[in-house]
Amino acid sequence: MARKAAIIGGGVIGGGWAARFLLNGWDVAVFDPDPEAPRKVGEVIANARQALPALSDVPMPAEGKLSFVSTITEAVEGSEYIQESVSERLDLKHRVFAQIQQVAPGVLIGSSTSGFKPSELQEKAPEPGMIFVAHPFNPVYLLPLAEVVPSPKNPPEAIERAKEILREIGMFPLHVRKEIDAHIADRFLEAVWREALWLVKDGIATTEEIDEAIRMGFGLRWGQMGLFETYRVAGGEAGMKHFMAQFGPCLTWPWTKLMDVPEFNDELVDLIAGQSDAQSGHHSIRELERIRDSNLIGFLRALKERNWGAGKVLREHDERKAAAFFGATDSAPKAAPLEMAHMQVLPGWIDYNGHMTESRYYFANSETIDAFLRLIGAGMDYVAAGHSYYSAETHIRHLGEAKLGDRLTGTIQIISADEKRFRSFVRIMKGEDCVATIEQLCLHVDMAAGKSSPASAEVWAKLKAVADAHANLPLPEGAGRAVGQRK
Repeated sequence: MARKAAIIGGGVIGGGWAARFLLNGWDVAVFDPDPEAPRKVGEVIANARQALPALSDVPMPAEGKLSFVSTITEAVEGSEYIQESVSERLDLKHRVFAQIQQVAPGVLIGSSTSGFKPSELQEKAPEPGMIFVAHPFNPVYLLPLAEVVPSPKNPPEAIERAKEILREIGMFPLHVRKEIDAHIADRFLEAVWREALWLVKDGIATTEEIDEAIRMGFGLRWGQMGLFETYRVAGGEAGMKHFMAQFGPCLTWPWTKLMDVPEFNDELVDLIAGQSDAQSGHHSIRELERIRDSNLIGFLRALKERNWGAGKVLREHDERKAAAFFGATDSAPKAAPLEMAHMQVLPGWIDYNGHMTESRYYFANSETIDAFLRLIGAGMDYVAAGHSYYSAETHIRHLGEAKLGDRLTGTIQIISADEKRFRSFVRIMKGEDCVATIEQLCLHVDMAAGKSSPASAEVWAKLKAVADAHANLPLPEGAGRAVGQRK
């Protein structure tokens, strides 16, 4: 049975939370009195469906069930976790918490508030210990950070349970040890925002020029190293102490106006809004979201390849998901094709026709063969010892279509085998339908000698056991066919 999350408030942030939970296999109930909420949340989820799977290298869980309900009671009944994302009005949040806790006692309630302290949120609540801050960043379905801020009234075990739930949906819970207005990240952003307003008001820079300064320079460094690690590198071999000695005196110079706020009047608003329209008004908000998501995917995937920063969170989330998907494969010989790989067609797998692209069929075959090699003891440890199986000949047949989101299974049948080679027949299945077959001849190679050689006794024994189990299976339809050969 799927776990359930309740999302109270269906704006940009609430919609992002809904998408994050939904695409990670949770059932989601959304409450928002806005009659446009289903459309708005639906559009956010549509963007998320295109974006979030592109960060994963293992299949996403089966998507949960999404429902829009007319009352808070309907939303929270049966929920394991509740995320409040209503407007930043403390009195409104208090009323929402009171309604929730009337019908859902003992359930964790995270608040998306960007400014209020948890102790303020907990005032007059029946169960203050279940309410805490879980402050995300837009887009919630892509960016992993969630600032988790408790007060002394929160039992440590409740906060640990909340953090574990956030990790399960691929987020990075940053435990803020002391509550403070605006937490950590928004306090920092507020300082940058104040200075940016002065630069525009004083005619020093336009909104576009400020954005260029960030995204062409230090913003790229911050995305991978943050602030202090960036400055540590700037200190050279002498490190942070040298940097502080060199730039510390600047703190007393009148470079910034951090404690001085420009008058927030219509003139300033019109100035900022006008420049922003000139900068980005030729794109709709949904277009800008998709552009942003595509750029973030590329950046996050680069970090993931290097197991660095936010990319490390993505890798760890994949590892947790992989246990569930790959644990269902076969682990011993049987008199039937072995189920070796579970896959899902991701956004990066499709071509301009919307179909799974040619190279990904070979990738699916490789995933299936690699899993089989691990099964017979010829995995990466075997390769490190100087031996491997090389593909010598491959024949693929396309029998059907696979499209974005389709779930695929790779099965393998061993047609023949000896100490130096095996001939495999891989079927790429979409449910009961076979969308492709890949017939392949693999040679066992001594990599140091650069030539074929007999497999180790242990590997050959395991390979032979599978080959013997498959010996009486019918020859697969299409096996041995050449390109263009008639049936």
